[in-house]
Amino acid sequence: ELSVSLLVLVVVVCGLALVAVFLFLFWKLCWVPWRNKAISPNLAVLQSEADYSKESMADKLKDTGTISFLEAAVKISHTSPDIPAEVQLSMKDHIMRRTRIQRQTTEPASSTRHISFKRHLPRQMHVSSVDYGTDVPAVAEQSTSIGRIKPELYKQKSVDSEDPKKEAAKTCGKINFTLKYDYENETLTVRILRAFDLPAKDFCGSSDPYVKIYLLPDRKRKFQTRVHRKTLNPTFDESFHFPVPHEELASRKLHLSVFDFDRFSRHDMIGEVILENLFEASDLSRETTIWKDIQYATTESVDLGEIMFSLCYLPTAGRLTLTVIKCRNLKAMDITGYSDPYVKVSLLCDGRRLKKKKTSIKKNTLNPTYNEAIIFDIPPENMDQVSLLISVMDYDRVGHNEVIGVCRTGVAAEGLGRDHWNEMLAYPRKPIAHWHPLVEV
Repeated sequence: ELSVSLLVLVVVVCGLALVAVFLFLFWKLCWVPWRNKAISPNLAVLQSEADYSKESMADKLKDTGTISFLEAAVKISHTSPDIPAEVQLSMKDHIMRRTRIQRQTTEPASSTRHISFKRHLPRQMHVSSVDYGTDVPAVAEQSTSIGRIKPELYKQKSVDSEDPKKEAAKTCGKINFTLKYDYENETLTVRILRAFDLPAKDFCGSSDPYVKIYLLPDRKRKFQTRVHRKTLNPTFDESFHFPVPHEELASRKLHLSVFDFDRFSRHDMIGEVILENLFEASDLSRETTIWKDIQYATTESVDLGEIMFSLCYLPTAGRLTLTVIKCRNLKAMDITGYSDPYVKVSLLCDGRRLKKKKTSIKKNTLNPTYNEAIIFDIPPENMDQVSLLISVMDYDRVGHNEVIGVCRTGVAAEGLGRDHWNEMLAYPRKPIAHWHPLVEV
């Protein structure tokens, strides 16, 4: 019985040894060359996708550096069976993202016509050159503002500090006047009635007010009321007559300037009222009473005239065309009561003048017509860095040419100049024309 049990034990041990040897040989033959046998569907799909992406990107990019980088990345995935599937997917996304960034950083070719314009930019503007390297840019971490304290929300505005715009637009009392137009005699009658709550200009806490009346743009014909002594609420009750044709009333403006009389020095200006659109402000067929706030002013605002020009930009050609059409009601600069106007257009970049061009000179006129085009070559990427300065000049044969008035247009301009520029950019290849008032330099 002992010999039988020992025999059975030997047989069992030998059988286990044979099974172990068989399993070891099976693992050596079937599991080690994993590169030649697809044992997992997920790894097979990943391998096919990597091969396909490698071939497609190599055909599209035609870049040896990128292909070698992709081949190295694919080799790593082939020779490293310990890399999980998630890591290989993230590695493929990183490779695709890097390739897309490299394709986007190609420098666009510029037209040869813009070389003269770009030559000024490094000297006139501090523009840093763009880095077109192959390094992957670091993605900045987006910080959220949740839970953070914003000190600017808790700042209180000072009561003493006023808005400069509000201060410039503050009123200096009110004035009451009437308007009536005589159609038979073609005469506009302006009747100054009274003023209220005028500011005190004298040391005694009072003023000596009077009113000047203009019908712009004509400044040669002016009227003036009597001076009322030591009062802030004067009653004038004086009428003045302006001969003007009915068809010109739409383009005329009524200008009232309120002054404080001073016997021994220059008269102080209290404020002014400018009434435009006379037909909309009153019914001129009968006498209409009007109340207006007197706006703060230190000097009389002079009407220098207006200029009409059109803007047109061609993005594909990088060409800006400014067409000077005409001017009207320019200020007289000569003894004869006329001017010899021409228009000068300057291209500004970073506050410095790059180019300037001029129109022809029109002799002895205050309402010249030009219809002349001025062209500048500006690349589309520089349109938000430039502006135009339009100057209406009076030509003088002897001495220096005088500036009648200027206006600006561009992204950095204000009011109508900025709106005109933005409208031009919104409607490319279409001329956009507007009237612009001229201002002093």
